[in-house]
Amino acid sequence: MKKSLMILVPLIAFAAGAFGGLQLKPGKEISQAGHDGGEHDSRAEPTNDHSDNGQISGKPDGGHDADEQAAKEPPETFTFPSQFFVPLVRRGDSDGMMIMTISLQTTHEELEQLARQEHRLRDILLRQLLIIANTGGFDGNFTTEGRQRSLRKTLLEALQGNFGENVTGILIEDIARQGR
Repeated sequence: MKKSLMILVPLIAFAAGAFGGLQLKPGKEISQAGHDGGEHDSRAEPTNDHSDNGQISGKPDGGHDADEQAAKEPPETFTFPSQFFVPLVRRGDSDGMMIMTISLQTTHEELEQLARQEHRLRDILLRQLLIIANTGGFDGNFTTEGRQRSLRKTLLEALQGNFGENVTGILIEDIARQGR
């Protein structure tokens, strides 16, 4: 009896888990419900002008030409294969670590060139992140929209100073502060 329970209990647990997973899986009618009634889909991309991903436009008209070019050709994304680890040092003592996953927006033609220059890109970004960390850029509430926008802009300016306009935007995918 004891041996049969040892085999039967895991099988029942597996079957119950599979059944529960199937019951919780959303169907097509649920995912399309927000589009039929004209309701706002909360997962949709924001349409306000504040979602610039750190893009800088030198155009006095607000960069409308860049928007038209982006509409013609969707941006490609270069994702670094590993995260950025930025030590936070205060008064000569390690205070923690910033851990970030960063991706770069570029054109399809420039994607391969950026991949070949990965080590140089990492060096430029890490150097800039260390400057930001040493000047207190990650103190307090570093996740506010204003501080994130400033961080993206600073990183983008550093990259564009070395690579020209090949990089068109900075995407911060993950950001975390690990305390001591």
